[in-house]
Amino acid sequence: MKFGCHISIKEGYLGAAKQAIALNASAYQFFPKNPRSLTIKDFNRADAMYCKEFCLENQLISIAHSPYPTSLTASKNKREAVIVSLINDLEIADSCGAAGVVVHFGSQISETDPLASYQLMIEMLNSVLVQWEGDCKILLENNAGIPGPGTIGTTLEELVQVRSLCDDPGKIGFCFDTCHAFASGLWNGYNWKELAGKGLNLGYFDHLYAIHLNNSKYGTGLGKTQKMTPDHFTESFSHI
Repeated sequence: MKFGCHISIKEGYLGAAKQAIALNASAYQFFPKNPRSLTIKDFNRADAMYCKEFCLENQLISIAHSPYPTSLTASKNKREAVIVSLINDLEIADSCGAAGVVVHFGSQISETDPLASYQLMIEMLNSVLVQWEGDCKILLENNAGIPGPGTIGTTLEELVQVRSLCDDPGKIGFCFDTCHAFASGLWNGYNWKELAGKGLNLGYFDHLYAIHLNNSKYGTGLGKTQKMTPDHFTESFSHI
């Protein structure tokens, strides 16, 4: 595994990579653009190319994280904006040499049809991937929340099934967030052997590219996700 942390791109993409090396990290995560907006970024391609070359020279691995408004179960009037934005994220990340772009699993959109959210996620993922020919993958991240009615994306089964039902699953991988898993009770600090066995049986680990190593202020199974991390590191992660 390669270990690192989340790094700002305020000094550019190459600047972020250099900061990772300065911190003795062997991997890092970055937002490819404004994390609060779906606005398309006309990025500096030369800076991205130098970043990719620098990472290759220094055996440095990176992943990107899509902006927070990115939702695979977006309302009808926002779906096209999310699709176009995610393609933009993939283009930027791929130009920087990143292995993937982390995207949060969707949320429930119907109280009467439990499959509606999953169907919409698959539809939106297909809309993105049919237009994407790069090497960078979409990395689906597990949700927090208390398992039960109204909560989705907290189990490995859901993640694996959504990936398998997409038209081009080879372009999709996973990112495992420890805080989210702890909050949902998927991992409670004592059941890793059981969880690992399930992941192996499902083939989840075959497509796991990154782990967000986040701690938690709250106990397991409470559905709360406040993290206790230093101000300059929003999260650390390892690349598999």
